[in-house]
Amino acid sequence: MTTVTSSGVRGGGLSGAVAAEWTKFWSVRATWWCLITGTALMLGYSTLSGIAQRFDDDPQAANTIALGGGFYLTQFAVIALATLFVTSEYAGGGIRSTLLWTPVRSRVVLAKAAILLPVLFAYGVVLSCAGMALSAAVKDGHGLPTSLEAGFTTASGMGGYFALLGLLCTGIGWALRSAAGTLVTVIVLLLPLPLIVASLGLPELVSYFPGIAGVNAMVEAGQPNPITMTPAPYAPWVGLAICATWAAAGLLTGAAVLRRRDA
Repeated sequence: MTTVTSSGVRGGGLSGAVAAEWTKFWSVRATWWCLITGTALMLGYSTLSGIAQRFDDDPQAANTIALGGGFYLTQFAVIALATLFVTSEYAGGGIRSTLLWTPVRSRVVLAKAAILLPVLFAYGVVLSCAGMALSAAVKDGHGLPTSLEAGFTTASGMGGYFALLGLLCTGIGWALRSAAGTLVTVIVLLLPLPLIVASLGLPELVSYFPGIAGVNAMVEAGQPNPITMTPAPYAPWVGLAICATWAAAGLLTGAAVLRRRDA
């Protein structure tokens, strides 16, 4: 939908939809609660893990500690944030107004994705750096050192993983229109399903699920994945490419369902 103001400035289109979604994103309390909770979980995990390095027989580097905080805890705040960004509109009925203001359905999907992508990327980078800095300070020389390359890989990988995970959640959210259904589907896809596949005698497929691929993107090439304890069969950027494929599939599915079922 395009409007013309008294000053002759035209608005609308994708840029107008993005501006509207930006305002909605930051004006709800759920956004802030999810970001604050994710930050608290990362900092808490980094602090406790850093302290544990003074007594632990399994030494870890600061980037490995931050990676663990992101995968085991903070990613669930990211999942909740991205899920609610879509499903809360269905729960409150606001989706009718959204689709009335932006009749092109794919434009709504793209607008929400355009908000989440940079926000979650920056969130992942900043949070991983904070986790590494805090754990390094707390462990006070204990554990393993962190190289600049390892720190960069973890920070950039976490940013990319969080961003693409958010897009996957929105895609599934558009398709299911339910917060509970989306949360269960994403969590099963990230954790139990890879374990089931491995137990069925197909461990080589585990690295191609989004959660494990995201962790592989945070680890230097040739180094073991701290979740699977085996080296990734590909470079870190390939892990992000796998996550991007999952995210694209989710968004395309969600957009198709939205066009067919509407509000």
